[in-house]
Amino acid sequence: MNLMDLPYTLAASVVVRVPELPGPVRDVFDPKPEAPGKLKTLVDTLLGLLAWAGTAAGVAGVLITGVMMAVSMKRGESSEHMSRLGMVLGGCILVSAAGPLADFFV
Repeated sequence: MNLMDLPYTLAASVVVRVPELPGPVRDVFDPKPEAPGKLKTLVDTLLGLLAWAGTAAGVAGVLITGVMMAVSMKRGESSEHMSRLGMVLGGCILVSAAGPLADFFV
């Protein structure tokens, strides 16, 4: 055994014993795995509205960026519209991927 391995060996040999709680205390908190019906319905409705609003905001962002590009091209101005369009499209991807990402992690 190497001297550098001594702390790891000592830590591995330590046994921690946790006392068992008495019966009445052990059975006090028993959460249910699902939310109550009305709360689940309200949360689903709220998430649906937020998803719809995010999609509408993404479409509006793409349209507004397109209009700004057309107006600046007509005026002969050059601007950084592609970076703005990239930000809008990145937001659209984030909104559309939020549900599947949440399902994956939960």
